[in-house]
Amino acid sequence: MTEKTDSEQIDDIIAATNGWKHDVFASLRAAIRLGDPDAVEVVKYKKPSQPEGVAFWVHAGDICFINVLKNAVRLTFSKGARITVNDLFNTRLDSKVVRAIDFFESDSVDQDSIAALVSEAVALNLQPKIASTAT
Repeated sequence: MTEKTDSEQIDDIIAATNGWKHDVFASLRAAIRLGDPDAVEVVKYKKPSQPEGVAFWVHAGDICFINVLKNAVRLTFSKGARITVNDLFNTRLDSKVVRAIDFFESDSVDQDSIAALVSEAVALNLQPKIASTAT
């Protein structure tokens, strides 16, 4: 028996999501791919309460991840607090690190805007790391 790839596992997560949440999740995935065709899909944080795990996209570090909540689909950017194009963020605004967008049933996904956020998040990941100096 062969293990499914992470991308296949994300296919399964999306397939298990019903109605408008399925459509939003699939649209967000397409927008992420548009923003960074080189992003790698990874499934993280499998646990008994969420055996399917969480869909992540990475490129030189975490870019973003998607959670399906009771009343929303949440797209969280791992370094969202550092993203300058931030008028789309509507939750996790008090975090010093992440920022997120909750999509509700009546919302549509602006794929170009999400792609722009993804591109900026990747650019942040690709910035040279500043080495700390110990004295």
